[in-house]
Amino acid sequence: MTTMVDSGRDPRAFRRALIFASGLVFLVAFIFCGVTFGVVEVDWAAFTAGSVAEETRLIIQNIRLPRVVAGALVGMNLALAGAIMQGVLKNPLAAPNTLGVTFGAGFAAMVILILFPHQVYYVPLVAFIGAMAAMFAAYSLAWQGGSIKPMRLILAGVALSALFSGGITAMMVFHSDKVQGAIQWMAGGFQGRSWSHVRMIIPYTILGFAGAVWSSRALNILALGDEAATSLGMQVQRTRLALMTIAGILTASAVSVAGLLGFVGLVVPHITRILVGSDYEVLLPTAAVFGAVLVVGADTGARLIMQPAEIPVGVFMSFIGGPFFLYLLRNKGVH
Repeated sequence: MTTMVDSGRDPRAFRRALIFASGLVFLVAFIFCGVTFGVVEVDWAAFTAGSVAEETRLIIQNIRLPRVVAGALVGMNLALAGAIMQGVLKNPLAAPNTLGVTFGAGFAAMVILILFPHQVYYVPLVAFIGAMAAMFAAYSLAWQGGSIKPMRLILAGVALSALFSGGITAMMVFHSDKVQGAIQWMAGGFQGRSWSHVRMIIPYTILGFAGAVWSSRALNILALGDEAATSLGMQVQRTRLALMTIAGILTASAVSVAGLLGFVGLVVPHITRILVGSDYEVLLPTAAVFGAVLVVGADTGARLIMQPAEIPVGVFMSFIGGPFFLYLLRNKGVH
C-alpha cells in the first residue's frame, strides 16, 4: 500500500509527501491572507496582544474567518467529487459541472431558496437529490453497448446543464422580486457566508470525506478494468453506484453553500494527478488540500483585486476553468 509516510526509503513517496505538505503551507498562507487583507486591515501584532479594536475583532470572527473556512470546505468537496467521478468514469473531462451535476444540485437548491426560504437547512439534502437525479440521467444517457461512452457522457452533461439552467432562469423570471439574491448565488461565491453555513456543510463534508477515504482502494481496483475488478471479487456496478453517490453528496453540499461554482472538480484532480500520480490513496487527500487552496486563494483574489467592489469567485474561476477545459478537450479528447 502506497502511503505518504515511508518517504525516507522511497523517493517517490518523499516527493508526494513534499507536495502534500506544500499544499498545506499554501492553504495556511491563503487563509492568513483571506483573514488579514481587505477594506479593513488587520494588525496581527495588536490582535494577538488582545488590543485590537472590537470592530476589527468582530470582522475577523464573524465575517472573514467563516468565509475562508467555508471556502476551504467547498474546495475540498468539489475536488474530491471530481476526482471520484474521473476515476469511476475513466474520463479526464468528468467533473460535477461537465456532467450537469452542479446545475442539477443548483436547480434543486434554488427551489428551496426561492420558494421556501425559511427551510434553508434542507438545501443540502434537496441539492443532493437534484445532483443524483442529474448524475444518473447523464449516466443512463451515456450508457451504450454495455459501457459508458465519453462523448455521449459529455453531450448528456451539456444538455442537462442547459435544461437545469433553463429551470433556474424560469424561476428567476417568475419570482423577479427575489432575483438579486438568486443572481449572486448563481454566480458562485462566499459573500455573506457565516458560521451557520459552515455548520450546514460540515456534516456532509465529514460523511463525504470518509466515503472518499473508503473509496480510494475501490478506485485503484476500478482503474485495472472491469474484468480485473470482477476477478478480484468486486461488484463493479454496485461499487460505481456507491462512489457516484459519495460524489453527489460532496457536490450537493458545496453547491448549497457556494452556489454554482464551476471547474474546481475538473481542474484540481487533473493537476493533482500530474503532480502525485494516479494512486487514489495519495491522489484523494492531495486533491482535497489543493481544492481548498484553489478556492480560498481565488476567493481572496476576487475579493481584493477590485476592492471595495467584489468579483464573484465563480466568475473568477470561469476564467481559469474555461481555458483549462478547452485544453483538456483538445489534448485528451473524447472517444
